[in-house]
Formats: sequence, C-alpha cells, structure tokens
Amino acid sequence: MNTHRIYVTRAIPQNGIDMLVQKGYEVVVGADTKPLKPGKLNTILGKAEKKGQGYDAVLTLLTDKIGVDILEHAPRLKIVSNMAIGFDNIDVKGLSDKHVAVTNTPGDYCDTVAEHVVALTLSLVNSVVAGDRFMRKGKYVGWDPMLFVGKNISKQTIGIIGAGRIGERTAYHFKKGFDTEILYFDLKPNEKLEQEYGAKKMPTIESLLEQSDVVTLHVPLLPSTRHMVNESFLKKMKKDAVLINTSRGPVVDEVLLVKALKEKWIAGAALDVFEFEPKLTKGLAKLEHVVLTPHIASASVYAREEMSRIAAQNIIDVLEDRVPVGLVRL
Repeated sequence: MNTHRIYVTRAIPQNGIDMLVQKGYEVVVGADTKPLKPGKLNTILGKAEKKGQGYDAVLTLLTDKIGVDILEHAPRLKIVSNMAIGFDNIDVKGLSDKHVAVTNTPGDYCDTVAEHVVALTLSLVNSVVAGDRFMRKGKYVGWDPMLFVGKNISKQTIGIIGAGRIGERTAYHFKKGFDTEILYFDLKPNEKLEQEYGAKKMPTIESLLEQSDVVTLHVPLLPSTRHMVNESFLKKMKKDAVLINTSRGPVVDEVLLVKALKEKWIAGAALDVFEFEPKLTKGLAKLEHVVLTPHIASASVYAREEMSRIAAQNIIDVLEDRVPVGLVRL
C-alpha cells in the first residue's frame, strides 16, 4: 500500500504535523510565510502529480482559495482540511459533488475568540488604544476629569448576532463577568443562552439593534450575510452603541462603516477582520473611535494547537474511512 501524502500549505503548530507523521504519512509543509498567490497551490500539486508524488490530502488555511479545479492538479485528493472555523475560502459544494471531503476545525477553544471580543469592547469604550496613542505622543500634561471619559460595560445590553459556539461563550463572559443583559438573533433558538444567561431571542435583527449598547457579530460568510452590516443596519443601531466584528470581514460594508463613523451614526467599532483583508478600507485607520487588530482573535497557543490537532484528525479520519468531526455539510 502506498504511503498517504499530505500537503500543508504553510507552517502550522507542530502537534498536528506530528499526528500525521506518527500515522506513517508523508507530510510536506510549504515554505511560504505569506498567503499563497492565486494558482500557486495548484502549480505545486500539479508538479508533484507529474512526478508520481501526488497528494491525498491538503491542509489549508483561510487565506488559501480552493476551487474544484484543484482536482485537475491533484486527482488523488480525498480531503481539503481547512484549519479555520470558517470555510468561505473553499468551493464546498463543488468539491463535495466530486466526493472530496471539506472540513473545518470546530472545537472547545471558542473562549479565545470570545475573550478577544471582550478585550476589543473594553479597549474601545474605555479608550485604551486612544489613550495609549495619546501617551506615546507626549500629549499627557496632567490629570483631567474630562479626559477620555468612557462607558461602563456592566449592566449594559449586549446584542449577539449568531448564537453558535463563539456567540455562546461571548454571552457567558459578558453575563458572568459584567452582569450584562444579553439579546441575541439567530435563525434557531439557543436554549443554553436563554436558560443559563437569561438571554432573550429577538424576532429580528432590527429589534436587537435598537436596544443594544454593544453589537457583536458571530456569523459565517454566506451570500445571505455578505454586507449584512449595511446602511440600514448601521442606522438602526443606537448612536452611542459600538460594533464588534471578529467573524468575517465582508459581513460589513466597510465603506459605509467609515461613513457611519465619520458622521457619528454610531459611537465606534472594533474590527479583527476586514472586508479587503489585508488591506484597510480608505479612511478606516485614521478614525480615533476605532480599534483594529490583525485577525488574531483565535491567536492563543491553546487555540492554535487545537485547530492544528483537529485539522490533522480530520485528515486521519477521512483516510481511515471515518466521518470526521469537522465535515462541512451544506
């Protein structure tokens, strides 16, 4: 029996690689340190196939765009294992129709993202980032009772759009840590949110926006959620409310968000993901009432190692004819 060959598009935590190697698989990790340019992965896979060294599995990152055309270069492919919670970078239907499994990495590391949501919120409403810039520029000349006056999160209303695992853990931290009121909108009710955190399911997104002091997004990028945050959305928010996005950049129409912030439709925004990532929408970086982080909401050692482990286990399960935990079903 031929040894299974796995291609990993870029370096990932070693624990996942070790799992694959321990199974006797041949693992090749790409040398790139930046996102692959379009077509490069297909070229790499095609060259290997021509040498009789084709790959059975590819472990991808969210920056890798994978279409069904990958099979022209890797006809042996059985699985595309995406080391991410999202999978909008992959043609899931096209590959599934060709009997290639597509997997993501759901796991119990959602606290890492939820904690980042809390950190972004506090940094924004308490002017932590703005205050830091102020100090570094030498502008501080003495205590002023009106300098960077912020807003308590305790007792405020948190609006969660998307009540999956991350949304649920976000509710936990805000409720247990700050005794906030939790509102949520999702297509399906979340009994745990309601029973344990006293959350209230709102009938519409609009009704949630009208009552929330903090609106945090936890939805996948789908045709139905692309530019969900549009002019109507932003104008429904309270003028002193803030928007937090750690989901996917294109969920927000950033051109309109910049306009909304400049014209003070809302009080501020904190973003970890961006519509044109890694580029920033013109004007966004110049706004004072904005906090920006470089897509690091899941960047803890524990979370990254869990993602690596699950991505590797998905590959092992498929190659050993088991249903993987991360199988994406449309």
